[in-house]
Amino acid sequence: MKPVIFGLSGETLTADERAFFAEAQPAGYILFKRNIADRAQVRALTDELRALHGRDDLLIMIDQEGGRVARMQAPVWPSFPAGAVFDRLYDIAPSSAIAAARANARALALMLAEVGITVDALPLLDVRQAGASDIMGDRTLGAEPMRVAALGRAVIEGLADGNVVGIVKHMPGHGRALVDSHLELPVVHAGTEELETDLAPFRALKDAPMGMTAHVVYTAWDADRAASLSPIVIEEIIRQRIGFDGLLMSDDLDMKALKGSIPELAAGVVAAGCDLALNCWGRMDDMVGIANLLPEITPAARARLDRAMGSAHVADLPPFEELLATRDTLLALVPA
Repeated sequence: MKPVIFGLSGETLTADERAFFAEAQPAGYILFKRNIADRAQVRALTDELRALHGRDDLLIMIDQEGGRVARMQAPVWPSFPAGAVFDRLYDIAPSSAIAAARANARALALMLAEVGITVDALPLLDVRQAGASDIMGDRTLGAEPMRVAALGRAVIEGLADGNVVGIVKHMPGHGRALVDSHLELPVVHAGTEELETDLAPFRALKDAPMGMTAHVVYTAWDADRAASLSPIVIEEIIRQRIGFDGLLMSDDLDMKALKGSIPELAAGVVAAGCDLALNCWGRMDDMVGIANLLPEITPAARARLDRAMGSAHVADLPPFEELLATRDTLLALVPA
């Protein structure tokens, strides 16, 4: 097995993809809007991926946050709110906000599990900071670390109740970035004491099954490398100071924050300590290059992958529509 998550080019596997994936044996896959038409099509695609690998617990992930980050969209699927609405409800009624976030995550999980998706890149534990880039903005769960942690835990637990694994992101914190890491490399100059604010939610959820790194330079820890490529940040900050021992993947290697060829970046993030490299765009030349450069997955990374994929379960949940109604009743407390 290669320590990488690959994207797909379209709504069905091409013959070249099928042959390549069978040979390369990536750890998992990520789906985007280009891969999604309707329930039957997505279910057929995920079933084919599982059959290709002979693994019912195959990592098949999606970025389905709600708000402006949603790959499964209306009219086939309902819209879900962005994280900021739960933060606003927390101002009024903390316990109601936590219950709403959990109901929302359970509904999301039922929607994803129905079509065979096993992992959602949620929740964001980035602590929102005044003056930062809007790339996080209303996607975040707030500006107070323990509130972010409380809502984030409700999301992780809600997803797990619906048999979907959550990912805490973006470790060790994207909330101070002044620029969008999809477009350029953010550099954070905050000192170590200030950065304790950013670490706090991740430390509170250090038992999360999966985490995703940030393509951000933190000069207090490593002035020369983004966190995804920094052995210092990954080992000393994420693994030791935060105490995270779950499966750690990089953010998307195609983001403009990182410079270099995609295969070299994949090798770089794995060498730095990421368990898996994330390559989203399904370009065959990049994927072949990655497979040629990457070693086999380490026993420690494979153990984390297996543990993470075994962390979700099928709970006795209310119907999908009832979960949405519960969420909406609670969110109605938020002033328009």
